[in-house]
Amino acid sequence: MAEKGRGKGRKEEVVTREYTINLHKRLHGCTFKKKAPNAIKEIRKFAQKAMGTPDVRVDVKLNKHIWSRGIRSVPRRVRVRIARKRNDDEDAKEEFYSLVAVTEVPPEGLSGLGTKVIDEEES
Repeated sequence: MAEKGRGKGRKEEVVTREYTINLHKRLHGCTFKKKAPNAIKEIRKFAQKAMGTPDVRVDVKLNKHIWSRGIRSVPRRVRVRIARKRNDDEDAKEEFYSLVAVTEVPPEGLSGLGTKVIDEEES
């Protein structure tokens, strides 16, 4: 019999999900001049935990969105699409990697939006 928590919910399939990340609570008490770099680190940490892949790649547009208001004024919340993809490199250590990209914000705002699984043919 497998250990508790093992075996169930194996993270071995390609999947895409949308999340709202609350950067405000993750950067509370952070030095002003380190907010944007720490925001990127926190997004990486969130994606690692959510997707179970140590290899996380941040999209250029997401990086620009985080840095758009400077190093200090990071957006409070950001809506991201995290896609777990299969690694095609022959010499890659990990079988999967996660790609984190920013998504468009609906006009009514980010409040009340939960996690949403995206079908591959939809995107």
